[in-house]
Amino acid sequence: MSAHEPRVTFEPVDVERDAALLHEWVTHPRSVYWMMGETTPAEVAVEYGAIAANPHHHAWLGRVDGEPAFLAETYDPQHSELAGLPDLRAGDIGMHVLVAPTSAPVSGFTTRVFTSVMEFCFEDPSVTRVVVEPDVRNQKIAALNAAAGFVVAREIPLHSKTAALSFCTREAFAASRERDGDRTPRPVPAAADHLNPENLERAQAALVAKAIAEFSHERLLAPRATQQGWRLTSPGGQSTYDFTAQRFALEHWVLDPASVVRTVDGAPRPLDVQEFIVEFAVLLGIPDALLPTYLEELASTLASAAWKLSNSVLSAQELLGADYQAIEAAMTEGHPSFVANNGRIGYGSDDFAAYAPETGSDVRLVWVAVRRSAARLSLSAGLDEANLYRAELGQARLEQFEGVLTELGLSPADYLYLPLHPWQWTNRVTITFAPDVARRDIVFLGESQDDYRAQQSIRTFFNRTQPERSYVKTALAIQNMGFLRGLSPRYMAGTPEINDWVHELVQGDEELQARGFGVLREWAAIGYTGDAFHALGFTSPYQKMLAALWRESPFSGGRLAAGERLATMASLLHRDAKGNSLVAALVTASPLTPTEWVRSYLRAYLRPLVHCLLAHDLVFMPHGENLVMVLRDDVPVRLLMKDIGEEVAVLGNGPLPAAVERIRAEVPLEEQSLSIHTDVFDGFLRHLSAILDGDGTLPQASFWGLVRECIEDHLADHPELAEAAARQDLLRPEFRHSCLNRLQLRNTLQMVDLADQSSSLIFAGTLENPAAPSWSPADVVG
Repeated sequence: MSAHEPRVTFEPVDVERDAALLHEWVTHPRSVYWMMGETTPAEVAVEYGAIAANPHHHAWLGRVDGEPAFLAETYDPQHSELAGLPDLRAGDIGMHVLVAPTSAPVSGFTTRVFTSVMEFCFEDPSVTRVVVEPDVRNQKIAALNAAAGFVVAREIPLHSKTAALSFCTREAFAASRERDGDRTPRPVPAAADHLNPENLERAQAALVAKAIAEFSHERLLAPRATQQGWRLTSPGGQSTYDFTAQRFALEHWVLDPASVVRTVDGAPRPLDVQEFIVEFAVLLGIPDALLPTYLEELASTLASAAWKLSNSVLSAQELLGADYQAIEAAMTEGHPSFVANNGRIGYGSDDFAAYAPETGSDVRLVWVAVRRSAARLSLSAGLDEANLYRAELGQARLEQFEGVLTELGLSPADYLYLPLHPWQWTNRVTITFAPDVARRDIVFLGESQDDYRAQQSIRTFFNRTQPERSYVKTALAIQNMGFLRGLSPRYMAGTPEINDWVHELVQGDEELQARGFGVLREWAAIGYTGDAFHALGFTSPYQKMLAALWRESPFSGGRLAAGERLATMASLLHRDAKGNSLVAALVTASPLTPTEWVRSYLRAYLRPLVHCLLAHDLVFMPHGENLVMVLRDDVPVRLLMKDIGEEVAVLGNGPLPAAVERIRAEVPLEEQSLSIHTDVFDGFLRHLSAILDGDGTLPQASFWGLVRECIEDHLADHPELAEAAARQDLLRPEFRHSCLNRLQLRNTLQMVDLADQSSSLIFAGTLENPAAPSWSPADVVG
């Protein structure tokens, strides 16, 4: 154990992944009281498979600083061997805990784990007592129980032991913590062991290399060739950066971070991305008033990178067999194009540890009741309020919420239920909306019983406890990558109807169905508007603080067939700590050749997007985080699009339902193809092609040839779309160069007007189209 306070996390046991480890633990001589010493690995798998299938019994793998360290079980005593005992009462939860046997025990470690498990049990506000039934001979656990506040009620006979039936109330546990001087304190918010010179040096080199690459790609900077490589000189001439790099299609630069050498006035100086930005600020065009904000976002991005350097442990090979959320948490890069891509201004270091997706921390959402007369709940067709809440909370939890309101003298019928990010409740709602809470227009109900995991988009959560339940997207008043991450109740009111319309269009299109292309509907949205800020006569970020939406889970509705698994498409751009790419590992592990693998991927990704544009004038925001890949034998076979409500548009003038009219966008014809050229070619495929080429998996000429083939094959199969294809001309020799970092540099607080994104674009000439028949790798200089 290091000197810092350990980070303890809980996750459901994955039987396939964890059975061998659990067998090692439960059969160890020190685990004699678990009475599994003679079991085989297969028997352990069966045992924990049965627990996983039991809705009243849950097994949790506990990690300490990311490493497996203990096993915990929680259960409903009334659905166990204890059922029917007169000692039991409502609000009881049963608990078992096993600390991993080790040859080098650490003083106090077992107590810390035990305390964390007790805290985990009491995180559910409906729990009033923890129940344990240890073997009466187990003196070590008896001592731990007593220290935590357990009182032995009596001895009872169970099928394999005589047990000391014991109870610990919430108050007794709190008293034990106070009595012992809270000897297992929460991590100190300022603790930051990952911020050290070694990690900083690596993070700075990587981010400076990315800044040079992406700003050069956007033609803000212009490195010149030297005999040894490339050189970039600051406007005043004081600073130079020498480096080696490869150049690929679409003016894509790949720098070797280790090669970047900085000099200032002729003397070597360490790499520092904030100083780099200041040195080149006149060329980058950052307004003076916003430069400090951008520097802060860079500092936060460095902090995130340093954390990942200390904690990212899964290799590309290990990710091949990882589950959906393990892959999500393993991503070491934010947006592939943006330099300042992990700003998260507003989070403290404790918030980062608790809520950043890369930490893999489980989160309990906060639920509040909002007065119905000051809120709006919008639902997809066929979904009603009662079914929504029952599906997401369960009947028992709904009754508990109703009880909270009733005890306050309030009528449950007067309220709607709204989930919140815990940070939002603590840092915004109880302060900025204090009057609304005080007059009980907003009522705190408690935490979710389910554990959630933050996704790469920061404010969206995946349900870890019951994966078939919806994603929850929450308002979050932190500044991240050019936006305050709020949600507008007014804007979201029509989101379910828009999603229904897109879903029906996709479901009714034979081409899209043949590709297996689907959308994860945002099928419910809620927003509170009873605050003082909504009474103003103008829009404000304060009007986006209290809202949420529910999005279908990819595990719902039988979407996955046997042998299929999920991964974020962003993972195709991932490299592990040693620089190995996940996409190369996938290609190698699959039964296909690189050409066949890429062809399958493009048919699943590019072809549906091209079809939506040509057949329906429908465009998405198809970057990596917005798509979920369905993999079979490590090959992407179909994709699911998400984040429909905010990032979909119709470019044509055809009739639309009134509720869908909001997504119609007036976009000049010459810019309409940018939904493919910029968002797909430049925004994602240029990065993927360079990785495949750089790793020796598939040359870029072959890759872009497959892109062209994909588009040509689509047209050959759909001659009725020839006119639309000619109008968009996706294979033309060049297209306008729309620049993302320029948007953030111009206004790091709000990059674009979401209501009129086209007018916000910034262009830098044109790019040669590598999918054009006339393009050749020789067109790439350097």
